[in-house]
Amino acid sequence: MSENHIALYRKYRPQTFKDVIGQDHVIEVLKKSIAEKNIAHAYLFAGGRGTGKTTIARILANEIGTTSKDLYEMDAASNRKIDDFRELKESVHTLPFDSKYKVYIIDEVHMLTKEAFNAFLKTLEEPPKHVVFILATPEIDKLPDTIVSRCQTYSFKKPTRSVLSTAVLKVAKGEKATLDKGAAELIAILAEGSFRDALGVLQKVLSYSSDKKITRSEVEAVTGAPRAEVIHGLLTAISTGSLDDAFAAIHAAVDANVDFTTFLKLILDRVRAVILLRNSNKVESRIIEQFSEDEFTFLKELSKTTGSKLHSKTLAAILGAYADTPYAYIKQLPLELALVQVIGEDNE
Repeated sequence: MSENHIALYRKYRPQTFKDVIGQDHVIEVLKKSIAEKNIAHAYLFAGGRGTGKTTIARILANEIGTTSKDLYEMDAASNRKIDDFRELKESVHTLPFDSKYKVYIIDEVHMLTKEAFNAFLKTLEEPPKHVVFILATPEIDKLPDTIVSRCQTYSFKKPTRSVLSTAVLKVAKGEKATLDKGAAELIAILAEGSFRDALGVLQKVLSYSSDKKITRSEVEAVTGAPRAEVIHGLLTAISTGSLDDAFAAIHAAVDANVDFTTFLKLILDRVRAVILLRNSNKVESRIIEQFSEDEFTFLKELSKTTGSKLHSKTLAAILGAYADTPYAYIKQLPLELALVQVIGEDNE
């Protein structure tokens, strides 16, 4: 396959522990256990999709000296029946080809049938000394306690937006592209805590760009994310207490067919920033890191507005709208209602 057609998340997948970002709490414990030759017979990696579970599983296998000939990967979503695990039970007893350990990585392990879990449990209870299991799941609560109790469990965190922004900026540089801070911030928000999704969005945007100089507006155009002008219009309207202008901004977002969950995330981030800037002199350096220079300047000016409606009550109301939006028949209704409550009068 041509390098140009390789998915970025594959091309830039970490190959060693030092390449991994955002999971330091997992990496440090694994490195220490390897250094002390304290290898568990079964590991359970639990965390959201795109957080690096299978990537770190492969690195762990490599770090304990397992070659590709002795590394086996199974997707439990498609190999979930009891017969699949009867075959596994037989295969684990054969010795490794040229490694100290045979490593079995079982992804989406929560998808196994009850019968398959029972068959696997017998192997997990008394595994051969040359076998290491690494189980991965985004839904640990669906695993039987008997499986979990026999594994060394590691919880993977969703990367923060700051970590995701740093990651996409680094990959963009590797692709000989430039990415402005606003573009990186928006990609991080759209990725929703997934490295894989962040690089998927970046790849889509890079394919669209003619000069590899990626701006926020290009990310908006490719992904359908809300335009900065609409967001600024709504924030200004809320600040000044103009319900008419606020509704106009919301209707502009509806006409552009934006994803309202993303829209509200962007609004929440900015209302929060304005409130923090207004009430503390020590947060400015942290806020600057999160936004582009132009965006920060805009928010800083809003924080200085006398009599602004961008206050804690507004933030709480919009937070409630965010929670209600996925269930709303009219997607903009929760936000409209929230704004009526904080800057208008409820005439009912």
